Amino acid sequence: MSKTAIIIPARYGSSRLEGKPLIEVCGKPIIQWVYEKALLSELADMIIVATDDKRIFDVVKAFGGNVEMTSVNHKCGSDRIVEVMKRHPEISYVVNLQGDEPLIKPESIDEVIKNVKNDKNADISTLIREITAQEAQNPNLVKCIIDNFGYAMYFSRAVIPYERNKNIAKFYGHIGIYGYKREALIRMSELEQSVYEKSESLEQLRAIQNGMKIKTSVVDFVPVGIDTKEDLEKFKKEMNK
Repeated sequence: MSKTAIIIPARYGSSRLEGKPLIEVCGKPIIQWVYEKALLSELADMIIVATDDKRIFDVVKAFGGNVEMTSVNHKCGSDRIVEVMKRHPEISYVVNLQGDEPLIKPESIDEVIKNVKNDKNADISTLIREITAQEAQNPNLVKCIIDNFGYAMYFSRAVIPYERNKNIAKFYGHIGIYGYKREALIRMSELEQSVYEKSESLEQLRAIQNGMKIKTSVVDFVPVGIDTKEDLEKFKKEMNK
């Protein structure tokens, strides 16, 4: 039976905020906040946390979540997801939901699922949001340009498009959630890193450079990814409201 899974990769080590999946906010660890948002998806059939850390495994089990251990040798979250997905032949579609996005909207998760399931040309789906020219200057905010049919043409940390003529093009910022067809994710994991991927440190460029199609949807929320202590404080303030 074909199923759609949300898989949440979670690791303890982080150069900027170690142990962030287990940091408690309003009495719940961040990984639980993310898991509970995933539970609100109307289109997902199963949710799995994929981790290589026993501490995270135990915490997810304690709040009643579904969790599986993975190898400690994976270089990225996608590889961790592939390991789990291969254990489940029933999974035909998978969402890579980052474990540090506790304010992700369930309807946005479902938008990613709809695009990858219903668009026969799409190998992958993701989300973008309209941003200002000033926001586009931030190299930590990945930008995306799309074609007339909503497929990504390129992602970059640089400002794209370059405005030789002002106030014509729109700027889009990327939101790091992906939906994959099973065979697309396996294929991507087996490809070597591309030149552009290595240059920009953006895994999705491997897919584009190898001819894979990434369908985008424009959403109107500003994600709060928790990478630093400052991000954590923003999230705490949001929850205290």
